[in-house]
Amino acid sequence: MSFQAYIDAVETKSGMIPSALLEVARQRGFNETSKAGDVAAWLKDDYGIGRGHAMAFFHVLKNGPEISEKHVGSEGVHRDESAVLRLDGKANR
Repeated sequence: MSFQAYIDAVETKSGMIPSALLEVARQRGFNETSKAGDVAAWLKDDYGIGRGHAMAFFHVLKNGPEISEKHVGSEGVHRDESAVLRLDGKANR
C-alpha cells in the first residue's frame, strides 16, 4: 500500500478530507510535538482508524505532506506517484 493510499484510507474512515482532519487535530491541541500514541488513540477512539493508518496521518501532522523519494517511481505496491501527498481529498483528483 502506498503512503497516499494510507492517507486516502484515513479519509474514508474519518469521512473528512485529510486537510480538514488535520485542522480538527490542531483544534484538539495536536501538533508536530504531540506523541504518536496520543494521536493514534484519538483517531482510533473517534474514527476507528487503526495504528498503521494513524501513523501515516501522524507523519503528515508532524512533517507536512512531503514524503521520502524512496518509493516514488519505484516498482511494486508501495510506490507513490509523487513525494508530495494530496491532502485535498480523493474526489479532487
